[in-house]
Amino acid sequence: MGPSSGNNKNRFLASLLGHRPQKRVLIINVFMDDRRVYLPNSFKVPQTMAPVYLAGAFSRTGCRVRIYNEHRSGPLKDKSLLAWPDMLVLTGVITGFDRMLHMVAYAKTLNPKVITVAGGPAIRALPEYSREFFDYACQGDVEQMQEVIADAWGREWADPEMTPRYDLLPRFHPVDYLETSRNCNFRCGFCSLTAERNEYQKYSLKNMEKQLRAMKPGRHLCFIDNNFYGDDREFFLARVDLLQSFYKRGHFKSWSALVTHDFFLDFENLDRARESGCESLFSGVESFDRAELESYQKRQNLLLPQMAAIHRCLQSGIVFHYGLMFDPSRRSVRELRSEIDLFLSAPGITLPSFISLTIPFLGTPYFEECVRENRLLPRLKLRDLDGFTQTMKPVDPPEAVASLVRDLLSFRRYRRKVLRKAWEVWKTHRGNLSVFQRLQTLVNVFNLCAPHWINSPGRFPRMPAGRTYISTTEPLDPVYRPLFPVHSRYRDYFKPTLVTDDGGRLTEALLNDYQPDGSRLKEKDPPPLLSAIGFLAPHRVETPTRHTEKDQKSFVFIGRLLTPSGKNMKRGKRRILTLRIS
Repeated sequence: MGPSSGNNKNRFLASLLGHRPQKRVLIINVFMDDRRVYLPNSFKVPQTMAPVYLAGAFSRTGCRVRIYNEHRSGPLKDKSLLAWPDMLVLTGVITGFDRMLHMVAYAKTLNPKVITVAGGPAIRALPEYSREFFDYACQGDVEQMQEVIADAWGREWADPEMTPRYDLLPRFHPVDYLETSRNCNFRCGFCSLTAERNEYQKYSLKNMEKQLRAMKPGRHLCFIDNNFYGDDREFFLARVDLLQSFYKRGHFKSWSALVTHDFFLDFENLDRARESGCESLFSGVESFDRAELESYQKRQNLLLPQMAAIHRCLQSGIVFHYGLMFDPSRRSVRELRSEIDLFLSAPGITLPSFISLTIPFLGTPYFEECVRENRLLPRLKLRDLDGFTQTMKPVDPPEAVASLVRDLLSFRRYRRKVLRKAWEVWKTHRGNLSVFQRLQTLVNVFNLCAPHWINSPGRFPRMPAGRTYISTTEPLDPVYRPLFPVHSRYRDYFKPTLVTDDGGRLTEALLNDYQPDGSRLKEKDPPPLLSAIGFLAPHRVETPTRHTEKDQKSFVFIGRLLTPSGKNMKRGKRRILTLRIS
């Protein structure tokens, strides 16, 4: 008897009694650990909210939805859960593509009839190649999940309101998350958002107020906008005014967000943010080297010296969090280590939240540059685009870079200096930061030296053996070994996806979506789907993509799927949509 036979029996009895059985949906945020220790990151902030938003697309009465976040809870190993769903929805970042294939192999082996849906950055980076593996390979915005539901089951199984399913979150989560905009108004050369080429979009203030009212009082709020400041200062000020009104009524304790460097040009921005309850901000410093910023096309960071922006923020009573990226294909290890010495010795500035190697994300201008200049390592694995594995030919010997990466993972050579720096920040900002804010600055000590202590308290990592920190020779993660025997059709799903071949050229898999020089191929038109017009909820952003009246009239449905012109079209098994899953 299979693991889901009891559920199937109940569904059969329900059908005999005339009740419509619920559809079962499992939504998984897949995760490949960049440190390869695979501990649950229960206290990591921020966490993805994609499964919560996706779950809102399904009818609450017609569908039973469960979510699983591998980043928060660790690798999914529950065989009965993998056998349970009628539809498996997968989302994740680019490095999670192989993990999506693992989930498909497990689910299809246990239940061949399960419908598999995948989206997010991983699918948007490889839209054509993805069609080989998933029933629905999705590229567009999260609201269009309803189109998948309508095509697979019918419109009655979708929820036109698409209210996020916060009730599915674990009982304990440190902060509440909300979103007021999408994408970014800048085009940094290394950023995956640049590869996706989507415009910056704003939600309405009414939508923001609705989210605020849905939050439990007395919590800390974390905005997951890619750029909370954006390109419309009036819209920023309007949101801050709304936050201030809720803050004065005690509806939340404080809030934090990510902003771009241009935010710090105007002191009023900091004052208004602080008055509305802002406690900390994150901004991508990336590098203290001007030439490096120019090569990253990070022009907004050239408007104001990096150190000046950090000091302005801290003096305004707001904690400044930031990250750094090191590019060993352009700079020597000595130069990169000198940048570590710089922030450790600079008076008054906080420690970075993380430091990683620069990543050549697929589809970015930086990726194209690396391909053209033949800088990518041979047999580069997609999984290794994690920031702690060498993916490009370095200036110095690879062994020297590997030693630097080991230091970045635990700061083993710098721990005393890190502690001294943290104590200096604690004393320096005693007058303008609260005790809780200064404790936040101490969190970065753990983020740099022992991240598992703060993200996975009470658990101790088993460090993987045999690591080389070089993609060409880096051993595969344990998750590439199947938990149980899978159908022979899916055995190859546990082989890593290669970006380059033995000669460092793009593989055949990548050439489905990219030219040999690294530039994107022109995207093919997706196969037509059952039109969801008439039941799709209004788009949550103020600049939605809408069908015209002419478009609506051109779609015809008479008992089966038709093309826009009205001609019959055989229903294909695999589809590609323009569905974006953040």
